[in-house]
Amino acid sequence: MLRATIDADVFREAVDAVAALVSECRLHIDGGGMRTRAVDTANVAMVSLELAPDAFEVFEASERALGIDVTKLKNIVGTVNRGEKLMLSVPEGGQRLNLAFQSYQYSLTLLDPNTIRKDPNAPALELPGRVVLEGARLTNAIKAASVVSDKIALGIDPEARAFFMEAEGDTDNIRFALGSDEVESLSDVRARSLFSLDYLKDMAKAMSRASTVEIGIGIDHPVRFTFEIANGKGRVVYLLAPRIEAD
Repeated sequence: MLRATIDADVFREAVDAVAALVSECRLHIDGGGMRTRAVDTANVAMVSLELAPDAFEVFEASERALGIDVTKLKNIVGTVNRGEKLMLSVPEGGQRLNLAFQSYQYSLTLLDPNTIRKDPNAPALELPGRVVLEGARLTNAIKAASVVSDKIALGIDPEARAFFMEAEGDTDNIRFALGSDEVESLSDVRARSLFSLDYLKDMAKAMSRASTVEIGIGIDHPVRFTFEIANGKGRVVYLLAPRIEAD
């Protein structure tokens, strides 16, 4: 059972964060809120989402895993005007997610959770590099790099005390660097890994709205992006596997 009311902008932000990587997911609901964890079809990237009960104006739920067509849900939520209230409901044992706003009522058929890939385990990663910076600065750098290449290196230069992002194409290159006085936090360790810009551009759509994003990086290790949504009452974590650099 689910009965909830939430600001449409908050719910749209949550759905968009998941839709950046996957088209379907298992959405777990219970008295502790909503959460999901899913990997993309290529097993390259993972998204974790948590929404606490107080992210909602009304939230009542019994424990259940809902099979969600994320693409359809994103399209529906995208039609709701800013500032509107969105009501969500699933009757006990029901197979449809009902969404109501303004004079509209949608009924979205739930997927069978058994047909959706099981939730992946969160990998135990030791990422010594840590950077906290504005979401807008991070996403602007990702957009700029995509003009010249399809891959980008993220790293920390401890001697320069700087976080950097650099991309190199066949004929052009770009480097973006922020000193320790230009970010909120920067660890003093060496780190550098290469990543696909295609994935980062998709993640950037959600990260651009975050006031700050925490980045965890290492040397030829995955990167982890963590940021808050729903005015601090929700959290998104992205993990992205590195690309192997040619010798």
